[in-house]
Amino acid sequence: MSIYTLVIHGGAGTILKTDMTDEKELAYHTALENALDNGSEVLAKGGTAVEAVRAATVSLEDNILFNAGRGSVFGKDGSQEMDASIMDGKTTMAGAVSAVQHIRNPVELAYAIMTKSQHVMLNGKGAYDFAVLNGLKTESDEYFFSEFRHNQWKQMQGSDEAALDHNVIVKDNSSSAKATADKKFGTVGAVALDVHGNIAAATSTGGMTNKQFGRVGDSPIIGAGTYANNKTCAISCTGHGEPFIRAVTAYDVSCLMEYKGLSLEQAMNIVVHDKLMKIDGEGGMIGVDAKGNAAMVFNSEGMYRGMRNSEGINEVKIYK
Repeated sequence: MSIYTLVIHGGAGTILKTDMTDEKELAYHTALENALDNGSEVLAKGGTAVEAVRAATVSLEDNILFNAGRGSVFGKDGSQEMDASIMDGKTTMAGAVSAVQHIRNPVELAYAIMTKSQHVMLNGKGAYDFAVLNGLKTESDEYFFSEFRHNQWKQMQGSDEAALDHNVIVKDNSSSAKATADKKFGTVGAVALDVHGNIAAATSTGGMTNKQFGRVGDSPIIGAGTYANNKTCAISCTGHGEPFIRAVTAYDVSCLMEYKGLSLEQAMNIVVHDKLMKIDGEGGMIGVDAKGNAAMVFNSEGMYRGMRNSEGINEVKIYK
């Protein structure tokens, strides 16, 4: 088998051409292309799907445009807590981290947990200690500081509201909070099929602006935000985490394929356009199966996404 496929996402939501400047659009396109470059280079050289999704996700985490790694949003207490997960479809081994601070690349920590610990998920201080023990890169608060993210948080201080990534909360005449049209779920992720016929998935996020009480979304939860199994598919989700957790979204796609015999795209469409919509689950997902079929499905106005494969397909898209 010599085919390979890589699919990535940088978040979904109300992403409209009318709200985008040419400069901003180019920046997003370039960032997505860079992630595709990094991941597909691994696959083209015969590397594993796990290595490819790591490389692509690290590229997105390092870009301040996305709500993951360096571009993570601020929580209620002014800190930045990050979540990530990774799963190997060949072995169904997985690693995940939640509510961690100062880790440059949370997906690398998730990978270390998968390969160097007996656990699947670590959180908070324990996860940080494990990262340091294993020589992972850490950064100061300054590295993660973005004036745009900080301004979002400042606007929400004093309220108990939490906003999804770029949500900017404004007060209307009745003083109730409402979101502007610039509503995006900035989680990042990647799925891949390698030339050996194995698949993998990874997801990373900074969560919600002004989140409190140690809130954790779907991104680090295996079966909700991330899932991979060679028998079916590899999935990475982006959206409003709570409905995605309740719907066990990523695993549900796999179940529909395994037990109902549906194709990857059929299963993803049922989950995204039917099951999630019934519980107000806005967002989307990317997927790949062990035959190299890929899909990018979302029920929002747009999703930052891209795909590259050994057949010569190379695309980056933002809008519906």
